[in-house]
Amino acid sequence: MKIAVVGATGLVGGKMLQVLEEQNVKTDELLVAASEHSVGKELLFQGDKLKVVSVEDAIAASPEIAIFSAGAAASKTYAPRFAGKGAFVIDNSSAWRMDERVPLVVPEINADVISRDSRIIANPNCSTIQMVMALAPLHKAFGIKRLVVSTYQSVSGSGMKGLRQLALEERGKTAEPPAYPHPIHHNVLPQGGDFNADGYTSEEQKLIDETRKILRAPHIAITATAVRVPVVGGHSEAVNVEFENPFELFMVRNLLQAMPGVVVQDDPSSCQYPMAIEAYDKDEVFVGRIRRDFSVENGLNLWIVSDNIRKGAATNAVQIATYLIAHFFKQ
Repeated sequence: MKIAVVGATGLVGGKMLQVLEEQNVKTDELLVAASEHSVGKELLFQGDKLKVVSVEDAIAASPEIAIFSAGAAASKTYAPRFAGKGAFVIDNSSAWRMDERVPLVVPEINADVISRDSRIIANPNCSTIQMVMALAPLHKAFGIKRLVVSTYQSVSGSGMKGLRQLALEERGKTAEPPAYPHPIHHNVLPQGGDFNADGYTSEEQKLIDETRKILRAPHIAITATAVRVPVVGGHSEAVNVEFENPFELFMVRNLLQAMPGVVVQDDPSSCQYPMAIEAYDKDEVFVGRIRRDFSVENGLNLWIVSDNIRKGAATNAVQIATYLIAHFFKQ
């Protein structure tokens, strides 16, 4: 088993290496690849120093699995070349997510869409992953009619640039070039990604399109507002759900508690609810503030928090890799 991590020197790539090590994913060889200016650098993995190789060298090595976190442009260029040499490609960018031929996978929900012929598999957007982890069992039980989503996304969602801008501004300095069009320290930006012609942003559109694809429910009405907040790590979401069918709150809690990877934190009397500061560097999706929306029939409010770099990116990708190893390779 030979695995390549493409984009290994980046924020998510580094976390992928950490999660591969934590989960003790068995590999005969691990290739760490990045852009040309990083070739030759050394990265630590399981106590060993691994030299960064070029993407071309990684392709030539013919890995069985290639995990990408190198951006959409690099993925469009190189993912088909890895796949052409027989590799399964797990891509963390937006490049392939809405391609009808490419599975968009959260393993706890829809790993069954992966087949031996699925040579490119898309990792969903971070904010989508945590939301559907909570919504999938509820949709199966009650049928989701409409979603209204507001996200409160940390600066780590913008990679090293976002973290750098916040850190510099906290010290009274200015980031050049900035990750955002305005200061993020002591501020809240109602913009996630770039604006589309209809006034929605790319982050908002991902929530809409990807949720429908993962839940296999193109009929769900969804509207979203993505907001960037001055938090280092962990995305938070206020999710309003309107179901097709009636529900009881105890049913909702039972379904969420039974969902693998979901932790319910919901005790208003002791001020217990999910917070980004506590979700940081954890793999679980935390759900709280579970309450009825009395303004509509069959309405529900949820507060969903998760570490966007772990379950929202690296951990989900590694989970896909372990699924592939278990189902398509002899042990």
